[in-house]
Amino acid sequence: MTDEQQNPEDDLRTRLHAMETKLRRMKEQRNSFNEDARRAADSRNALQEQSKEIRDSIKEKLDEQKKVRDQAQVCKARRDEIQKQIRELINQNKGRRDDAKESKSVVIQLSETIREIEKIENTMMTDGRLILETENKLLKKLKVLITKRDKLMPSVEEFSIINIDIGDMDGSIRLLKSEADNAHQEMIDFHKKADLIWEEVKPMLSERDFLRAEADRLHAAYVTCRESANEVHENMQELISQANELRDEMKAAQEERIKVIKDHNQSVKDALKKPSENEEMADSLASHLLSSGSLTLGGALDGDSSSVKIKSTRGKKQSRKLGTARGKK
Repeated sequence: MTDEQQNPEDDLRTRLHAMETKLRRMKEQRNSFNEDARRAADSRNALQEQSKEIRDSIKEKLDEQKKVRDQAQVCKARRDEIQKQIRELINQNKGRRDDAKESKSVVIQLSETIREIEKIENTMMTDGRLILETENKLLKKLKVLITKRDKLMPSVEEFSIINIDIGDMDGSIRLLKSEADNAHQEMIDFHKKADLIWEEVKPMLSERDFLRAEADRLHAAYVTCRESANEVHENMQELISQANELRDEMKAAQEERIKVIKDHNQSVKDALKKPSENEEMADSLASHLLSSGSLTLGGALDGDSSSVKIKSTRGKKQSRKLGTARGKK
């Protein structure tokens, strides 16, 4: 086999080897990108889990703070209600009455209602001059007042408001002022407690933001590595396709070479066959002999006798004449 026949296959083999080497490098590069992406994803997931725990802690603290703020609002509402009662008592003490019942505080309305109920009950028990018609009117009025009292009682109990004595205005005002101051101080204490909780929450918020930023950064790194790995994988697919084409080309060249060698060997084998081993050659030789002259089985041709005579004549050797040699004296 000549060098010209070997060079194309050697070139294909060299190119295939280069492609396989490049594929190994690309595979290592792709695996490296995938490993970097996996590490980034693991770190991101760990940070997100840690951030979730911090968010849960922040939520608990904020819920606790909200409860404290709600308690402060209750104290504020109680203080405002007591201050409203104080203003009404001061106005009543100065002789300024407000006939609009809607503007009166709940405690004032309740105190007035209880006072009227006690007055009616006392009248019905002590006044013997009441006629039936007047007594029925008082009973109806008493029933209305009792219903009103029952409606006002829950509102008073909600704010833990102290019942006041309408008869002792000064004492009631002093008592209400003291209760208003206590409610105001409780409100301030609750707000301070809520502020302390917020001070605990602020570093947790900073840590949460930091973890969130780190998780976002790691996620971006994960996405970048995955995109790089996918890009390398696509290039590998193209290179693998080219390598497969080279393998197919090499396989076809090898099959062609085997076919050429096989055909050559067969032709040499056919050329070395004897006529007795090759029917076609025997038939061809017989046809040639028949066309060139007569052919007899076991005999001789016409020119065989003359050729034999010529051969026999040429085969006789002439006798050598021997003479005596005389010497000189």
